[in-house]
Amino acid sequence: METDRVQRRSNTPSIEVRAVKFSFRPVEGVFYDLFTKASHNLVKGTELLNELALPGVDVQSVSERLSDVEHDSDAITHELYKKINSTFITPFDRADIYSLGSQLDDVMDHLEAVGNLLYLYGLTELPSLPREMHELITVLDQQAKITSEAMPRLRTMKNLEEYWIEINRLENDGDRAYRMLLVRLFSGEYDALTVLKMKEVADELEAACDAFEHVANTVETIAVKES
Repeated sequence: METDRVQRRSNTPSIEVRAVKFSFRPVEGVFYDLFTKASHNLVKGTELLNELALPGVDVQSVSERLSDVEHDSDAITHELYKKINSTFITPFDRADIYSLGSQLDDVMDHLEAVGNLLYLYGLTELPSLPREMHELITVLDQQAKITSEAMPRLRTMKNLEEYWIEINRLENDGDRAYRMLLVRLFSGEYDALTVLKMKEVADELEAACDAFEHVANTVETIAVKES
C-alpha cells in the first residue's frame, strides 16, 4: 500500500509557479494620444474661422468643414470615455481625465457654433465683419496652437506652467476684445436685427476663449496633483 501511495505521488503532474509582475502605472499612452488629437482639431477649427476673413471665401464650405471637425472631436471624446471605463489603472485621476476631455470638446463646440451662425445668419455678406470679431478669432487661434503644443507634455508633466499662464493672458485679451465688440455693436452702426445676430456670435467667441482657460485650469490642477 505504501508503494502504491508513492507511485500515485510520482504520477501527479508537477505545477510550476512563476512570479508575475504587475505594473501599477499604465503601459500605454492612449489617453495622451487622444488629448493631443483633440487639441489638433482645435487648431483646425480656428484655422477654418480665419478663412472667413479671406475675400470671396465659401462660407458654406467653411461651416461644413467645421462640422466635420466637430464630429471627429466627438468621436475622440467618446473613445476617451470608453477608455476610462475599460482601463483599470489610469495615468492620473479619472475625474480629471473626464473633465479635460469634456472641456476640449466644449471648445470645439463653440468654434463650430461660430462658423455655423456666421453662415446661417448671412453675416459674412456684410461689407465687413467688425475688427474686434477678427481680433477674438486671432486670440482663439493663438490659444489653440498653444494648447496643442502643451497636450503632449502631459506625459511628463514638465514645462506646463508657461502654457496656463499664457492661456490666461490671452483670455484677458479676448475679454477686452469682446467688450470693445459690444461697444461697437451698440454704437448705432448696425440695425437692431444685425446687432442681435452678431451678439450671439460674439457670445460664442467669448465662450470659446473661456473654455480654453478651463482646459488650462484643469491641466494646472492635474500637474499640481502629480507633482
